[in-house]
Amino acid sequence: MIDANLEVVATPQLAPAQQPAALALRGIGVSFAAQGGPRRVLSDIAFDVRDGEFLCVVGPSGCGKTTLLRVIAGLIAPSEGEVLFKGQPVRGPSRDRAIVFQDYSKALLPWRTVAGNIALSLEACGVERADAGPRVDALLAKMSLQHAAQQYPHQLSGGMQQRVQIARCLGQQPALLLMDEPFGALDAITRQALQDEVTRLAGEQRTTVVFITHDLEEAIYLGDRVIVLATNPGRVAETIEVGIPRPRSQLETREDRRFLAHRHRLFGLLQGH
Repeated sequence: MIDANLEVVATPQLAPAQQPAALALRGIGVSFAAQGGPRRVLSDIAFDVRDGEFLCVVGPSGCGKTTLLRVIAGLIAPSEGEVLFKGQPVRGPSRDRAIVFQDYSKALLPWRTVAGNIALSLEACGVERADAGPRVDALLAKMSLQHAAQQYPHQLSGGMQQRVQIARCLGQQPALLLMDEPFGALDAITRQALQDEVTRLAGEQRTTVVFITHDLEEAIYLGDRVIVLATNPGRVAETIEVGIPRPRSQLETREDRRFLAHRHRLFGLLQGH
């Protein structure tokens, strides 16, 4: 039973001034052409993401979560407003911002081995072949893929394919990692293992992460904060400060009174209560 006296902290949309923002969204709106006139997908989205923060975004289907992530990545230009990354306007894609897609099977090159897929990001960054080898080996070790280095994507499980995609993104050493429901298609045990792996790596490298998910428990477990989007059009409904210390445990954290209170609050928001 949820303790009625346990407070769920909803924070202002902008990060505290004393904590520098790696990412700032200012009045973002997105409209797409449609029969009968423009269709407004996002409206007046405004929030900051602190340097090194793990921010999760949840919301109902169709609220514009993936569109928001693509705007941050520079893949879609907003119809209104501005995205600032480290104080500079985002005008297009950048190697400082890497994106991990949900569909790992289409993200990997089938004719390249695991090592070859990971090396692709280093090639794009202009790393010399002689220097790339040790870096690929280090990434294989970080993602526990050493034994699969010479295998091809079709020979791997879904969880291993997603590890390869994450390793390839980490290879470009991004300051901002954008993740679009990356574990949604995986079984529960694999999903939990990758949740812990990503939070560990992000913490070690002080990488800022924006993570899109439908899973409320995943958002609370991973996030320092959780932003809830409402729909029609997509807009910020509430921002919740998780406030659960790290490192977190898949068992103990999910039984924490604060975790349960956050889940109760998020469920109510998404149900319109």
